[in-house]
Amino acid sequence: LVRMQFLQILSRKPGSLEMLFFQIPFCQKQFPYTCLSTSACVYSKKKKGSSYEQVDQEKYKNLVHSVTSYKTSAQTPETILEEDNWLYGPPAKHSPPIKAGTKTPKNWVPLINPSKRILPVSSDSNVPMKIGLQRTKMPSVTRILQQTLSPQQVFYLERWKQKMIEELGKEGFEEYTKNVFLQGELFHSALESIFLSEETAVRDQGEDDIVAGYLSSVEHVLEDISEVKALESGVHHETLQYLGLVDCVAKYRGQLCVIDWKTSEKPKPFLHNTYDNPLQVAAYIGAINHDANYDFQVRCGLIVVAYKNGSPAHPHFMDPDLCSQYWNKWLLRLEEYMDKN
Repeated sequence: LVRMQFLQILSRKPGSLEMLFFQIPFCQKQFPYTCLSTSACVYSKKKKGSSYEQVDQEKYKNLVHSVTSYKTSAQTPETILEEDNWLYGPPAKHSPPIKAGTKTPKNWVPLINPSKRILPVSSDSNVPMKIGLQRTKMPSVTRILQQTLSPQQVFYLERWKQKMIEELGKEGFEEYTKNVFLQGELFHSALESIFLSEETAVRDQGEDDIVAGYLSSVEHVLEDISEVKALESGVHHETLQYLGLVDCVAKYRGQLCVIDWKTSEKPKPFLHNTYDNPLQVAAYIGAINHDANYDFQVRCGLIVVAYKNGSPAHPHFMDPDLCSQYWNKWLLRLEEYMDKN
């Protein structure tokens, strides 16, 4: 009995011979063995001669064999490195260039004083400290920063000054400068009165005053300030020998900070808009921590920019990491000043 029948078809195509097999199931009935075989031959047109056929194949047989005998490249990262070292020598080892902000001060002193003894809280600690500024030969923080301005800062400051003189005249510019300093002094005095619980008297007296807009500007910031420890108090760094006058030391949202009050006619929504003010705050923090007159240490800072038109002030909080970064920059400026003087 034959159960399966195979059909073989031979087909000839141009340039190739293909065998096609078909497996055809049949019914289980008996039938004679049958085989069908067909073939077809189709010839293509003769291809045009190629110039490659005239190449001496025997001459380049070894080269062709060497190229086609490898399925993948024998090169590896290790062999490539060895080849580069042999051709060009080992790679030059050098450290990356140091960024300007990462320069290390020669005379580095920590921001936090590790040897300072923190005294227990006294009964009269609720009274803010106000230590008079000692008149010594030590330079002030403001003086150091002014005399170590970068060429770019000097250029923009001088350009602003010339522009103001063109608009106001020389005498007008001097009068404008005096008024700016006067506004700052009155603003600081008003804040001091507020912190000393004289808020009502000051606001009634200064409602139409020149500082009324500034006070309205910082009103939302004052709500977050508590436990004032120092007001307009002098500080000096015993090791680095510089001094300054701190506006305020108090808690801002639970964090003890050196607070610097600034006035501005233009908005300063970002910390970098305050220029060297963060360095000034860091310098005051370091001075307090190394000043024996203060029985506490500070790790944070706050710069509050108030506006005369009463628009909400911009508070710029400086956490301990940020204060440490500006402390290093301050030490570099201090070294520069000492080298010049």
